[in-house]
Amino acid sequence: MGQEQGMRMVADCFIFRPNSTMPDCRIFLNQPLEIGYSATIPVDQAHYLRHVMRLVQGDLITLFNGQGGEYKATVEQLSKQGGSCHVESFIDVDREMPIRVHIIQCANKSDKIEAVLQKCTELGVASFQIANSERSQFKLIEKKLESRLLRWQKIILEAAEQSERTSIPSVSWHPSLQNIEVSNTAYVLHPESATQWENIKNNILAAHDITLAVGPEGGWSHRDLDTLKKSGFINLTFGPRIMRTETAAPALAAAIQAISG
Repeated sequence: MGQEQGMRMVADCFIFRPNSTMPDCRIFLNQPLEIGYSATIPVDQAHYLRHVMRLVQGDLITLFNGQGGEYKATVEQLSKQGGSCHVESFIDVDREMPIRVHIIQCANKSDKIEAVLQKCTELGVASFQIANSERSQFKLIEKKLESRLLRWQKIILEAAEQSERTSIPSVSWHPSLQNIEVSNTAYVLHPESATQWENIKNNILAAHDITLAVGPEGGWSHRDLDTLKKSGFINLTFGPRIMRTETAAPALAAAIQAISG
């Protein structure tokens, strides 16, 4: 097969050639997208498309802006200064979970938080609130907050691109559990006096939004649990084993995906 008819693959992104049936490279653009117009490709993404993916003028790419659906576009030009592409068509596709899952992850070591953000984004979670608790090991000082949030958002964006999400989860930081946002259906993962997973499946399927709180490595303190209870949380146990803090949220998200379709 000739070079122009073949397909090359690097990492999780495909280069689409005219006679190939494999998907093309997919990128997020934080801008309005409209058929018939040129979309601006930022410098970092233009560099990626040009030097990593080896795309050239005329190659096809898929765009999404987190507002629903995705767009097919043709590369117009790529350079050190950025790039542009012509938006050809819109695909009305929705790959989001029917139940909006919101994760409250108590602050842990940085790599554990990032693992939760990446895996739960791939699994369809709608939002993340990273919250401080009594036993949290990760302390975020004010002067580093903006850079940390930008890093977390970058991890989420990359996971959304890779997993073909059509919306982008939000992420926020809360210095206290008293500041978190809670939906009407809310569960805290804790084994004491807890409701069994099997007994809440119908409640989950009936909900539009569900909030799940996962504790730090040292577990919840009594004051943490009292705060969450006052906010409407119900204790939940998810099987007989104790999961690591970075395992719990992805496991719950996967279970909800499995029963909701």
